[in-house]
Amino acid sequence: KPVQGRFKVFMIDEVHMLTNTAFNAMLKTLEEPPEYLKFVLATTDPQKVPVTVLSRCLQFNLRPMAPETIHEHLVKLMQVENVSADAPALRLLARAARGSMRDALSLTDQAIAFGNGALASDTVRQMLGSVDRSHVFGLIDALARGDGKAIVETSELLRVNGQSAASTLEEMSVVLQRMAVLQAVPEAGEDTDPEAADIARLAHVMAPDETQLLYSLCLHGRGELGLAPDEYAALTMVLLRLLAFKPAGARVGASAAAAPAPVAAAATASASPTAASSSPPSSPPALSVASAPAVLQTPPAEKKTLIRAEPPPTEPAPVPAPVAAPTSPPQKDTQAKAPAGQILHVVDKPNAAAAPPESKKNGAEGQAEYVQHATKAVAIPVRQQHDSQVDGPVSPSNAGQVVRTEEGDFWHPLVQQLVANELVTALVRELALQSQLVARDTDQWILRVERESLNQSGSRDRLQAALQLAGYPVKLVVEVGRVGDSPAKRNTQAQAERQLAAEKIIFEDAFVQEMMRDFGAKIVPGSIKPL
Repeated sequence: KPVQGRFKVFMIDEVHMLTNTAFNAMLKTLEEPPEYLKFVLATTDPQKVPVTVLSRCLQFNLRPMAPETIHEHLVKLMQVENVSADAPALRLLARAARGSMRDALSLTDQAIAFGNGALASDTVRQMLGSVDRSHVFGLIDALARGDGKAIVETSELLRVNGQSAASTLEEMSVVLQRMAVLQAVPEAGEDTDPEAADIARLAHVMAPDETQLLYSLCLHGRGELGLAPDEYAALTMVLLRLLAFKPAGARVGASAAAAPAPVAAAATASASPTAASSSPPSSPPALSVASAPAVLQTPPAEKKTLIRAEPPPTEPAPVPAPVAAPTSPPQKDTQAKAPAGQILHVVDKPNAAAAPPESKKNGAEGQAEYVQHATKAVAIPVRQQHDSQVDGPVSPSNAGQVVRTEEGDFWHPLVQQLVANELVTALVRELALQSQLVARDTDQWILRVERESLNQSGSRDRLQAALQLAGYPVKLVVEVGRVGDSPAKRNTQAQAERQLAAEKIIFEDAFVQEMMRDFGAKIVPGSIKPL
């Protein structure tokens, strides 16, 4: 019997490792245990425990602990032990524990020994072999912009630094999952997380369907790393796979080059060219073959005249505007069979009442003028999509351009002041940075954003309350449309100018040029940062 307390507790860890003989010997005690005796059987593989033992036990399935809970416990533990620790380092340890407090404590002991009695994010990341989240954010941003060059350069930088490719895909999966949640539920952002602002910005930049696709590619790509001869090459292929599904116009530096000769010829043969009359070789063609088929509508009751079309040029150029046919008379054999590769087009034959007065003359001159009038064709331009102002993606070529306005000169420093004073955070900060001040009155301001996801009532109300604290008691009205002058665009432009200035200083340095000329030195891409 217990000397102290009501019960004597026996805890058997990894009980599934017992032999069948040991289980049989313990079965009688489990069936009829004394009232003062309690057994706690712990195992990670309950399938190996005999059914006769499981049927006499009350099972509790322990779930992994949340990273936030482990982080809070580690913070308290470091304060008690008087160990200097960075908050990012403890977050890395909490995520690496994968829900196990025992693993978290073991990793913390190793990190303290590795860091000479202190926990720093750089040393912890080096010990765990994890990838810096800045590289992950850069990769996702490059994928959103369709910048293949930045993706390849970042992958090569990970190779040089010895970062794990599997850890890169794992970190990207975590970030993409939070982005998808934020895109579906904008109010789910965590204001206390220091990475919430970057994740909110990426959720705004990348479309939701691309986020889901990239998340799936990262999950399946981790299984392909072992199959490839080089894991970094496999990592690059997994990241570039998303660009294959993006439209050609959404890629940075994508050129609208013409298709190869066989493809172009097939496209020319399949397209329906606009009717044109034959002309001498010196005169230009009536209409080039358009990239989309044009339709000539004619009433069914009227008679049709078949006109032989002039052979299209080898490299057709689209002509969106209608062009009148040349006035040179056609060949006599207007209804002859067209050679292979040409298309006979249908045009309306005007009746006598609709013919011009000059066509009623007698003789060869009147007949030629009549045929000339009959062969004129009206070109119908290809329908072009309307440039929508509501919730449309911005092309990369126009994304970085800033059209400075007077209202923007007022809105930019005000938003910078709100961010510096921490009056706006998370999604409210993104709304302020990504919006353009269109108009302002004494009691009402109008903002414009490009994404409907930013136009949330909660974010708008909190931004309005922050403006009241800053001395502007106004009502905010948010509309959706194209944004040409926002604080985010101005900050991006200023950062790019500082980056170019910093690179210019390095490349124009005499010592750097001497090292590059005499010793073949190279500057590592992405290593130059402006101060």
